[in-house]
Amino acid sequence: MPGTDEAAKAITAAAVGSFHDTPDPRLRELLQGLVRHLHGYVRELRPTIQEWEYAVEYLTAVGQKCDPTRQEFILLSDVLGVSMLVETVNEQGGGTESTVLGPFHVVESPKRESGDTIDLMGTGEPCVVSLRVTSADGSPLAGASVDVWQCTEDGFYDVQQPDVQPLGNGRGLFRTDDEGRLWFRTVVPSHYPIPTDGPVGRLLDATGRHPYRPAHIHFIVEAAGHRPLTTHIFVAGSPYQDSDAVFAVKESLVVDFPQVDDEKKAREYQVTAPFRMAEFDITVEPETIEPETIEPETIEPETHKDAR
Repeated sequence: MPGTDEAAKAITAAAVGSFHDTPDPRLRELLQGLVRHLHGYVRELRPTIQEWEYAVEYLTAVGQKCDPTRQEFILLSDVLGVSMLVETVNEQGGGTESTVLGPFHVVESPKRESGDTIDLMGTGEPCVVSLRVTSADGSPLAGASVDVWQCTEDGFYDVQQPDVQPLGNGRGLFRTDDEGRLWFRTVVPSHYPIPTDGPVGRLLDATGRHPYRPAHIHFIVEAAGHRPLTTHIFVAGSPYQDSDAVFAVKESLVVDFPQVDDEKKAREYQVTAPFRMAEFDITVEPETIEPETIEPETIEPETHKDAR
């Protein structure tokens, strides 16, 4: 239809212009960018009214699936690669690489002391995880907070099996010692499928994608004067490292979990031999305060005037 493209562009200009007087400049920039890209998607692919209605219904179903122990929107962001993209564009300048938060950081981890176990079931292969937290210059960070969570050897998080696992199983909130070190006892986690009983599962089914993640342990590290870091360690040799359903594997985060047969070392770590052990360093970057910069051309003032 003649003039349709011009009319579509006018709608976009009006929608972008409606946010021109947003007091917060960053909020204005984010909303105007969202409108431009979303409108561009619609103009390029021209979804039918029925397809757009289905998209709205789908997002509604995603929200309805969320509850205190299930975050379906994070899961959707994960499988679309958006979560990993956000992590990547906010990557530290150096140090340990970041990766996705995931949908299971939904309950507060119980406070634990270095050397404690986070395995409250006692059914899996014994494992010791030892880590050291340092700043970018290699200096140890004493008193750093390390939040840990993982699935069981069968591939389930505590919140997925409330009738089987006690809440807090596989979780712990630790503090590093004066040398920036801590260690804890656990089990070797398994690879597992992300939840597929909701809208995200339907999306994977419709597109022929598998739902699996390779075995890993999650960490959030926070230290005074440093940028918080969300990361994993991946168990070397686990299935699906080349096809993680949420695109989160980074080679630098793949860690060996070798078997240890030394009885003396087992007693030192309060486990029985043989056991598995992982050792690694986590480096976090000092916090930097960057001046806020707003580029006038992204606000398009002349377009807004015309669109009013």
